[in-house]
Amino acid sequence: MIYNNNIDLKYFKKRLEERLEAIDVGKNADNEKSKPVELDQARMGRLSRMDAMQQQAMSQATAHLVDAEYRRVKIALERMESGEYGYCMNCDEEIAEGRLRVDPSLLTCISCARASEEQ
Repeated sequence: MIYNNNIDLKYFKKRLEERLEAIDVGKNADNEKSKPVELDQARMGRLSRMDAMQQQAMSQATAHLVDAEYRRVKIALERMESGEYGYCMNCDEEIAEGRLRVDPSLLTCISCARASEEQ
């Protein structure tokens, strides 16, 4: 087990757990928006259906982003349990504490994040 002694694990664990809880609450609230759009032309005009379909597509795209964040938070918590939290998944270098304070679920250092953006 590798522990990054330079960071406050209790602080980051609390933030990660709070984020998981917020995601769960948000998922329950958003389920209504992603339901299929009814195509009953007698009840809804074409433009209203198009607007509803666009809203549904945006809701689904947001749900994919939230799911990705949820997975990232879970992985960060698992890495915390295994003692690997605070180290880059790609190069094993320490992730700067300031970077983790912005987003405690980050899994890569700034160098690896930049390299993946350039690809």
